[in-house]
Amino acid sequence: MKIAAIIPSRYNSSRFKGKPLVKIKGLTMVERVYRQVEKAGKFSDIIVATDDSRISNVVFRFGGNCITTSEAHNSGTERLWEVLEKSDYDAVVNIQGDEPLVPELLVANLYDELQKGEHPVVTAAYYNTSNEDFLSENVVKVVFDKNNRALYFSRCPVPFAKNSKFGGFFQHIGIYGYTKSAVRDFIGFPGSELEKIESLEQLRFLENGIPIKVILSKEKSFGVDVPDDIIKIEEMLG
Repeated sequence: MKIAAIIPSRYNSSRFKGKPLVKIKGLTMVERVYRQVEKAGKFSDIIVATDDSRISNVVFRFGGNCITTSEAHNSGTERLWEVLEKSDYDAVVNIQGDEPLVPELLVANLYDELQKGEHPVVTAAYYNTSNEDFLSENVVKVVFDKNNRALYFSRCPVPFAKNSKFGGFFQHIGIYGYTKSAVRDFIGFPGSELEKIESLEQLRFLENGIPIKVILSKEKSFGVDVPDDIIKIEEMLG
């Protein structure tokens, strides 16, 4: 199976314009993400998919591969499909362009799981014991069955622990592996009701009967949503 790594990278983020180009200890965020994917040692092709020449120019300057995509896309998955549709890749690992600390082992594990060819969609989660995160709508939770197939994703605290003391939950990590056919199906489906309510596009797969395999990670990935998050990332880097 021929698998590429694609990093959707958008300039006009509503909460943090120009986010991919912000410097984190001397390196742009898009380069940090790219280098983490390189460390996984799995991909012959790593592609940044962007709608902005400022991002593509930076990627080319650091020696990376970049494809310019339409500005009209509503999601990273649509941007990914523009690249995937015209390619000969059988599958793709989609890495968020705003997670500069994405663990290379996690990227490699996702690649290996996708390579087995047993699941059309693969994602990841880690066990989080923070009650504050459990209650936060900005932290996505996932529950899955005994075979690690996702049952539901939510911004609400799930599963609700009515009669037992809170011990932790599985936090979703926004990295995905898709077969080409799964992305094609996703683009062809209309936006689902649960997807709209939760503002979580992965629910479109579940509502249409496409299973999602969840692999477990001991490490979490830290996303950058607002400028203050850069300070936190730099502190983690030391």
